[in-house]
Amino acid sequence: MSVFLHYDRAALDAEYNNRAKVKNAMQWLSRYGAESARVRAELPMRFDVPYGRHHAERLDVFPAAGSAPAPIHVFVHGGYWHRLDKADFSFVARVFPEAVTVVVNYALVPSVDLDELVRQVRASVAWVHANARTFGGDPARITVSGHSAGGHLVAMLLATDWSQLGAPADVVKAGCAISGLFDLEPIRLCYLNDVLALSPQSAQRNSPVLLEPNARVPLVLALGADEGPEYHRQTNALAAAWRAHGTPIEIIDAAGHDHFSIICELERPDTALARAIRKQIGLP
Repeated sequence: MSVFLHYDRAALDAEYNNRAKVKNAMQWLSRYGAESARVRAELPMRFDVPYGRHHAERLDVFPAAGSAPAPIHVFVHGGYWHRLDKADFSFVARVFPEAVTVVVNYALVPSVDLDELVRQVRASVAWVHANARTFGGDPARITVSGHSAGGHLVAMLLATDWSQLGAPADVVKAGCAISGLFDLEPIRLCYLNDVLALSPQSAQRNSPVLLEPNARVPLVLALGADEGPEYHRQTNALAAAWRAHGTPIEIIDAAGHDHFSIICELERPDTALARAIRKQIGLP
């Protein structure tokens, strides 16, 4: 029996309400935005590049500082699928200057449902692959990372039938899911579903823990050591399920970090999390 089944609604609500658990959450969110604004002012970039027909299907491209074609790193923001924006996470581009960094936006629930949101993020990666050469990127060297709901979306990218999107089966070479959500049944049963409106069926088909990953794409699962038991269960459940399929998985349990502080490990290239992603990209 899954551990979360021992929780009642109030306990599940408490487990997944990160803004209530982390008392300085809003300070961290403000920091994301401020650091991102600095990066957009400092680095060359292409802003709001469309990758689909929906007005929210936009991405920002930060070209590599070195010679082309450069590896490409795609970052997917979080916000429980109904908050935040790519503009809050431009700061991650500073950590990978030798790579093209692409920060993806998608339509938020409830303007679309989760199935459509996942489709959009998959479409963004297919677009990046098809258009890589136009911004100095190497379509054969695409890696992905994401935080919170973005961690969930990274896992969904690693469980994608890319032939349906005109991309090769190995389009994503490695992934890093940070503080991710991989079993959506407890999400369906807590306060978040008042917005997300997941059915049992949509929760199942969007739960990476129930899906088969592509080939054996390496995956780093990172989270803060100070995150709640449910986040640790989520990470360990995906690790167990996908290792059974042969996926190479590394878990980073970052001491001293909570759900909001861990992503600031991507403000500097010398942290354990930044080094792990740089290694996946093929950077020293």
